[in-house]
Amino acid sequence: MSLGRSIDHWGTNPGDAIDAALKAIETALQELLSTDPAYWRTDQKKDLLERLEKLQAQQAALKLRVLATAGDIAEETGAKDASGWMRTELLVDKAVARSQVKLATVVTKYDLVATGLAEGIVSQDKARVITQALDAIETDPAASGEDLVLAEKLLVDYASQLTANELKIVGRRILAEVDPDRFEQAEAKALQREEEHAQRRTFFQSRDNGDGTVEIHARVSRAVGMRLRTQLDSLAQPRKLSAEDKGHKAPYDRLLGQAFARVIETYDVDQLPRHGGHGTTVFVTMSVDDLRKDLGTAALGFAGEQITAAEARRMACNADLVPVVLGTDSEILDLGRTARLAYPIQHKALRLRDKCCQAEDCDAPAAWTEAHHLKPWSEGGLTNLANMVLLCSNDHRRIHDPNYGYERLPSGRIRFTRRT
Repeated sequence: MSLGRSIDHWGTNPGDAIDAALKAIETALQELLSTDPAYWRTDQKKDLLERLEKLQAQQAALKLRVLATAGDIAEETGAKDASGWMRTELLVDKAVARSQVKLATVVTKYDLVATGLAEGIVSQDKARVITQALDAIETDPAASGEDLVLAEKLLVDYASQLTANELKIVGRRILAEVDPDRFEQAEAKALQREEEHAQRRTFFQSRDNGDGTVEIHARVSRAVGMRLRTQLDSLAQPRKLSAEDKGHKAPYDRLLGQAFARVIETYDVDQLPRHGGHGTTVFVTMSVDDLRKDLGTAALGFAGEQITAAEARRMACNADLVPVVLGTDSEILDLGRTARLAYPIQHKALRLRDKCCQAEDCDAPAAWTEAHHLKPWSEGGLTNLANMVLLCSNDHRRIHDPNYGYERLPSGRIRFTRRT
């Protein structure tokens, strides 16, 4: 049966054949939808899902073929292209419609991709990935027409073995598979140029929001970005699981932000360069009265940014800190010694002793905890095992929060109480 534009040799109107074929598809779908998959056998469900995946690719192939020749629809309706009509009549989002029309146009350039779609081997997502890779090759001055043909064949073959994301990765270096001797060196040079470009575009900006937070905007290379995200995910996941166990569903972006703060707070200060003295020293200026009370304030660094005395005491557990204690006439009473982080061997000993966060209602693993001074460093507390206990970041912040009191139980656990 011909579904083309021309009249077939039986004199049948092709429109009737198209309508009949569509009605047959609609009827078959209605029959399937009228049944309940809960009563299907497992092999029937698997078979249906496999065949539907192929049918969806073939449906996409048919739709893209029609969209590639849909200029008459735009002409008849006055739309810029078929995507305008799809937005108005089919209520398809403009960006989605334009993407489909663009893909339809591109697919007409690549016969193997179009054939793969029609045979159900190449899905629409994979077709988009393949055509983007092929378009990049077409504009590559080092690639020939023969390279383009071979790349298309390889990518269509890979489509039956890989997901769309995996295919995208292969597509970036497909020329190296087409001709390793010729393109691996070119690929290495391209990567070098990309990395140099990334270095030039790298930046870091911060802006004080005036509400106790700082907005950070940065751009780094892909390699650095992936490493940072991996580190933050590893730090955030235990907290995420712990929060869900307790019924507190904290947004994951907040957990990532807290993990980022923890990376900064627990960074090995000995790895930083020295300039103007020890490169990691932070001066905290506060009055002797504020040092002794919960709701005092302190000035951080030489610029005098204000923080609470509680935050200053919490920082003293995790950073090199020099407290500058002022008397009533602002004279310097004491320029204190640097408060050191717990030595690695001490932290290992704490992990062996405490096993996990020592807050009574928390079981965060020791790997995700910080060493807290029970008697604050600012009050003469020592950095030794007897004066330290492991707390997760949230409980460490809570123990320095003036809104909470706490006591140490005979078991060594910390019990918090909300102050009224």
